[in-house]
Amino acid sequence: MSAQMLRTASAPARPGTGTRRLGLVLAACCLGQFMNVLDASVVNVALPVIAKDLDFGSGLQWVNSAYTIAVCGFLLLGGRLADLYGQRRVFLAGVALFTLASSVGGAAGGPATLVAARAFQGLGAAVMTPATLTVLATTFTEPTARAKAFGAWSAVSGAAGAIGVLAGGLITQWFSWRWILLVNVPIGLALLVGVAVAVPESRRGGDRRSLDVPGALTVTLGLMAAVYGIAESHTYGWGSVRVLGSLVAGVGLLGLFLLIQARFARRPLVPLDVFRHRSMRSANLVAFFGIAALFSTFYFLTLVLQQVLGYSPLRTGLSYLPLSLGLALGGWGISSVVPRLGPRPVLLGGLTLATLGLLWLGRLDEHSGYLADVLGPLLLLGFGMGTVLNATTNAATADLPAHQAGLASGLLNTTRQLGSALGLVVLATLAAGRSGSAAAAPGGEAARHALASGYGLALTGAAFCAAAGLLAALTVPVRKASRSALADGETLAA
Repeated sequence: MSAQMLRTASAPARPGTGTRRLGLVLAACCLGQFMNVLDASVVNVALPVIAKDLDFGSGLQWVNSAYTIAVCGFLLLGGRLADLYGQRRVFLAGVALFTLASSVGGAAGGPATLVAARAFQGLGAAVMTPATLTVLATTFTEPTARAKAFGAWSAVSGAAGAIGVLAGGLITQWFSWRWILLVNVPIGLALLVGVAVAVPESRRGGDRRSLDVPGALTVTLGLMAAVYGIAESHTYGWGSVRVLGSLVAGVGLLGLFLLIQARFARRPLVPLDVFRHRSMRSANLVAFFGIAALFSTFYFLTLVLQQVLGYSPLRTGLSYLPLSLGLALGGWGISSVVPRLGPRPVLLGGLTLATLGLLWLGRLDEHSGYLADVLGPLLLLGFGMGTVLNATTNAATADLPAHQAGLASGLLNTTRQLGSALGLVVLATLAAGRSGSAAAAPGGEAARHALASGYGLALTGAAFCAAAGLLAALTVPVRKASRSALADGETLAA
């Protein structure tokens, strides 16, 4: 992120906070989010090398599943902790846990240690991610400043996923897979210092609200059980006892959680009146389908480039640079427009571009070329989803009181994680069904064609996910721009 971007996004904001301090706050939040999203995607390219080095056997999927289950299970709790116990201390705790787990994972001598480290990384990310949004929402209170801060955060969020593929290819090919985890250690240490120095504490003096322990336990266990069932469905099938039992347990626990929140909790973990905010409800629905489309694309396009077109890990990573650029430009470039028009038209435009880009990618086959068939759709998808990430974050936190900022952040990120997990499993099932046994043939044109057909269907399915997000965006309320926002926008345009 450039210094100019930070300066522009830093003012004006909360009264009494200096411009330089605001720039440091924004940098800390963006760096924390960058580290989280980068780690979630950088591992994928290195999985074959990890499997060989640590002799994983059939349990390789747990390198990702352990992380995903922990993130999904604890995100809602992590968001609420920032509201109850202070945004800075929770941010610091998340960074410290994530950094420590990264060091353990990078030094892992066997599969069990690596999987456990990935789970604790997920826990740290679940605490850190909503804290970054909470800090931004409570620090940048003026509409234009908030939109620009969210724009920078969204640009980093989107670009980091694509950069992770590039970084994974570079590190795997030139160094050791262990550095995809160990690189988090110096970043984490620098972030700890930055958060301690720049991020203000939010908890009011005398606030002694207690945590809703029954609610926290039921929602955390329920989300973990549901995500575990989703993750295992690809291996055991939707009809297996393992998968059905996990899904039933997850739904039951989540139902019990809602009952506790509605009837028994004196200070509920999730006050259900938060769902009265139409903008927040609609933003979460858009986020579910939008992230399902985007992160499934990272997975399936990587397989197309490597298994169908024969790209090396390094070339695959470099191929994602246009997507990274589009995500960054979309997230940042639209930030001055959101306060003037509101999130809805931005979401509609961005999801339309993303849908078109994914339909284009769905036509890839074994004879496709990068310039003719990959570059164009990546630019469409990148710019479109960059704008969506910005506008979704803005809509999800709009008009909520400051003490619910962490809750809204936790809800939004939980929805995103569930969307990415469920979307990937469903689309992987479609791809496997289309490819069939021909994909198992030992190389050759027939195998590549079968794989291209399956992965193309999955990318087309991702386009339908983006289209579902487009329909959901129609429910986002139309927001009239305030005079101050219009004036600020006109000044920025000039």
